Amino acid sequence: MTDRTAARIARQLVPSVLLVSALLLGANAVRADDTVALSITLKDHKFDPAELHAPPGQPIAIHVKNLDTIVAEFESSDLHFEKIVPVGKEATVYVRPLQPGRYNFFDDFHHDTQGYLVVP
Repeated sequence: MTDRTAARIARQLVPSVLLVSALLLGANAVRADDTVALSITLKDHKFDPAELHAPPGQPIAIHVKNLDTIVAEFESSDLHFEKIVPVGKEATVYVRPLQPGRYNFFDDFHHDTQGYLVVP
């Protein structure tokens, strides 16, 4: 391959590579902006609020603050996550986009501590 041929191929490919890169980066930026941020507090072995609401089809970030006097394990079999939240600390759990439904979460160390994520 001559230098002239290589230069011609590069001139033809560079615009396509830049376009594809811009499209991929733009798609990721849109997804990140669509994340729904929810907050919940754990105190006296109760979630406040006990029911969270999120729109369907969007990723979700649930911020959990543990104001209890003991460690908590924020968990959901329905949503496939578990996260230890130390006393006085915060943690974030990321949930995939969901279809409409009612999804249970709980403190695995205190099974009476229950809550729901509702997707209408």
